[in-house]
Amino acid sequence: MEIGRTSSETAGKVIRCKAAICRNPGDPLVIEEIQVDPPKAWEVRIKIICTSLCHTDVTFWKLNTGPIAVFPRIFGHEAVGVVESVGKHVEEVEEGDKVVPVFLPNCKECRDCQSTKSNACSVFNKKLAIDMPRDGTSRFRDMNGEVLHHFLYVSSFSEFTVVDVAHVVRISPQVPVDKACLLSCGISTGIGAAWKVAEVEEGSTVAIFGLGSVGLAVAEGAKLRGASKIIGIDLNPEKFEIAKEFGVTDFVNPATIGEKPVSEVIS
Repeated sequence: MEIGRTSSETAGKVIRCKAAICRNPGDPLVIEEIQVDPPKAWEVRIKIICTSLCHTDVTFWKLNTGPIAVFPRIFGHEAVGVVESVGKHVEEVEEGDKVVPVFLPNCKECRDCQSTKSNACSVFNKKLAIDMPRDGTSRFRDMNGEVLHHFLYVSSFSEFTVVDVAHVVRISPQVPVDKACLLSCGISTGIGAAWKVAEVEEGSTVAIFGLGSVGLAVAEGAKLRGASKIIGIDLNPEKFEIAKEFGVTDFVNPATIGEKPVSEVIS
């Protein structure tokens, strides 16, 4: 479905599409045809156009005990897509909108969502639901009718997914999809750590342990906040060059500093 195009042919109907399914902890994901139900009230069905892999997906993929270790399920929570259809009471987005599904909800009404000091919605974060947050049921089934469980309210390893409106953000159509998908988790986590949590001050020094996608986002956030010195610490020297583009000014490789503690090197 093209951006801006309506979905009158599929709205309100079950969609058949492909998804990567994990049936047991640690098992390889298998591409299968599945059925995706239409959105209920306050829900949005999205055509996923780009998704990425977060280490959290890997962590839960290995998880074999506990109440949230449920299978079969569809992983993935970093993505960007286009709204295919919406359920009743949805006013925030409409068919054809380019959107980013996010696993942290925002009801926009509770005290925590309205506060500048918190992003932990007190309405939807009361319990960690396995599937949809309002009724706890799934919108996925395999071709034998077996329920496929959601993951972090997103499940982006599917051509189509259904999310609650509290878990979706509309973005500009001009944002490149390969970059927009990182906004769901990695980029917002890193920039948010520097901007919202650490509240990096202008002229300060920041040390970042690990220069993966989250670490680079921290560097970007620290640069935006005006940090004068941003130290990147990583065992892989190949990351240092690209880190410069994100604002890292100094580099430390713990493998090359001998017995001296990193804390002394960066002090």
